Amino acid sequence: MTLPDTEMRLSDAETGAPMVVIGLDDRAGLPDLQRRLRELGFMEGEPVCVLRRGQPGGEPLAVRIGASTFALRRIEAACVRVAARLVT
Repeated sequence: MTLPDTEMRLSDAETGAPMVVIGLDDRAGLPDLQRRLRELGFMEGEPVCVLRRGQPGGEPLAVRIGASTFALRRIEAACVRVAARLVT
């Protein structure tokens, strides 16, 4: 699936860049993953930010969604479509 120029996968987002959730997809082929991500708060319109990446390999990703912080595997973060969020 090719994303519009304004969207990217959370796994590809720059560390520290303010983003907003656009949607979820089943890129990982894990049937329960979308439900789990929604339960964690990955809902359309929610602010999200990658705080840190583990070493080596950049996994897991420490991700802040709303007021909560979670560790996501790269394959899980790749299921979250995001866009840059303007901070005023």
